[in-house]
Amino acid sequence: MISPFVSWQWCRENFSSLDFADVRWHLDRGGDEEYAAGHVPGAAFIDLDHDLSEAGAPTDGRHPLPSPEHFARALSKAGIDGSRPVIAYDSEGGIFAARLVWMLRTIGVESALLDGGLSDVDIELATGHSTREPVTFEPRDWPASAIATVDDVLAATQDPDTILIDARPTPRYRGEDDVDARAGHIPSAKSVPCRAHVTDSGHLRDASELREAFASAGIDSEESTSVVSYCGSGVTGCHNILVMEQLGLPAPRLYPGSFSAWTADDSLPIEVGQDSNQNDRDNSH
Repeated sequence: MISPFVSWQWCRENFSSLDFADVRWHLDRGGDEEYAAGHVPGAAFIDLDHDLSEAGAPTDGRHPLPSPEHFARALSKAGIDGSRPVIAYDSEGGIFAARLVWMLRTIGVESALLDGGLSDVDIELATGHSTREPVTFEPRDWPASAIATVDDVLAATQDPDTILIDARPTPRYRGEDDVDARAGHIPSAKSVPCRAHVTDSGHLRDASELREAFASAGIDSEESTSVVSYCGSGVTGCHNILVMEQLGLPAPRLYPGSFSAWTADDSLPIEVGQDSNQNDRDNSH
C-alpha cells in the first residue's frame, strides 16, 4: 500500500498510472462548481453527499457509510475500477477527501491524499464536467475491524485502555458551536482537530508537530493503544486516521456516525468544555 499522503511531484512522475478524484466539498455547498472551474486532467468528481454516503436514519449520522454496493456503483460510474492507485484531493487540506481515501484503503485499494491539494499542481487544469468511461468496481465488504459501532464507543467512554479522538474544531468540541442536535463531545474524548494538521497552503505539517498533537492525547508509537476516531459525521475523522498511519501510530477504528449520530440519541451522554490535556491547536497556527 502506498503512503496515505503523496506529493504532486510523485504524482507527475506516475501520472499515467494513476486515477485522480476531486472530492471538493463544503458544509454549506458541494464542490461541483469548483471542479468545473478547474481540476486535475482526467480527475473524476466524487460527491461526498451522494457517492461516499447513503441515506439513513438520524441515528446513522449526517453522512452514513454507504453499503458496499452503493459505493461500488459510484466508483464504477466515475470510471474507477480499483486497479490503479486513486489520488484524492479537495480545497481544505484533504480533510474531506480523506473519507474517500480511508474507504478505499480500508477495502484494500491503493489510495492517497494529494498533499497540498491543487496548490502544487503545475500543469494546466482541465475545465468543465469531464466524462470518464464507466467501468466495473466489484463491491467489497467493510472490514468490521476498521469500524466502531455506537456500542463500542459507549463502552470506550468507560474504558481507560481505549482513546476516543475528536477531529472537529475546538469550539465544537467545547460545545460552543455545533450543527448537530446537541453541542459538546462524547465523554472521555480527546480533542485532536484535524485542520491543525495542515498549513495554510494545505500541506501536512512536520512529523514532529503531528506526533506532539497525538502524544498530548495519549497516543504514541511506543505503545499499542486502542483508538477510535470520530468527528461530526464520519468524514474528517478519516483524516486523523490517515495522519496516524503516516506517522506509524496504532491504526484507529472509525466511528462512521460520529457526533451527529451520537447526539440524535437522547439516551447517550455528552460533555462540554475544554479537554484539560489538550492545548487549543486550532488557534496555535
